[in-house]
Amino acid sequence: MATEITALPKLYIGIDIHKKSWSIHIRTDISDHKNFTVPSEPSVVYDYVNRHFPGYEVALTYEAGCCGFSAARFLCRWAGRLRW
Repeated sequence: MATEITALPKLYIGIDIHKKSWSIHIRTDISDHKNFTVPSEPSVVYDYVNRHFPGYEVALTYEAGCCGFSAARFLCRWAGRLRW
C-alpha cells in the first residue's frame, strides 16, 4: 500500500519591515524555528524559505508602514506559495 500525502507542512512567517532591515520570525506547524534580522531585501527571505523549507505551505504577515510598498509587490508575486 502506497503512502499518500494528505496535507502539506505549514510555515508561518512574521515580518516587521523597516527602512534598513527586517525582523523575521519563522515557525512551522510544530515548532518555533528562528528569529533573525536581514537587510531590507525581499529576495533574502524568499531564498531562505526556498532553501530551508521546500514544499511547505507558507502563511505570511507583515507590519510595514510607509516602507512596505515594494515588499508588498514582491510578496504578491510570490503568492503562488503564500496563503493570505
